[in-house]
Amino acid sequence: MTLAQRALEQLEDWPDLTAGPASCGTGRALRSLRSEIVHFHSGCEADLHLTSRAIQCFSDDILARSTAIRVVPGSLWVTVRLDCDADVDLLMSLVSVALQAHQTRPSPGSTPPEGCNFHRVTVLPRDR
Repeated sequence: MTLAQRALEQLEDWPDLTAGPASCGTGRALRSLRSEIVHFHSGCEADLHLTSRAIQCFSDDILARSTAIRVVPGSLWVTVRLDCDADVDLLMSLVSVALQAHQTRPSPGSTPPEGCNFHRVTVLPRDR
């Protein structure tokens, strides 16, 4: 079982998330009532839908310092590389942040949908 599969299985048990196909057409997604929260495109990465406010809040801390995270300028999604158990733990924490951030977003349909980072970021293995 890959780390992405393990993370997906753990998150499927969260009561605020529902599994389904990713809107980008590749992989599985977990969504809240308001928005898709996370896409799993491969066995080693996940795209996480944060809000601009959450990205701004964490950009100088977690997002900038973690070698597991790739931020695409202008995107509301970040890509999380899943190489070890700590990366899965980081993803779980950020999914919780994303769920909270999306609770205060405008209702669906009031803003245009944002595409995830699939094909917009290349995640390379980290040096160990």
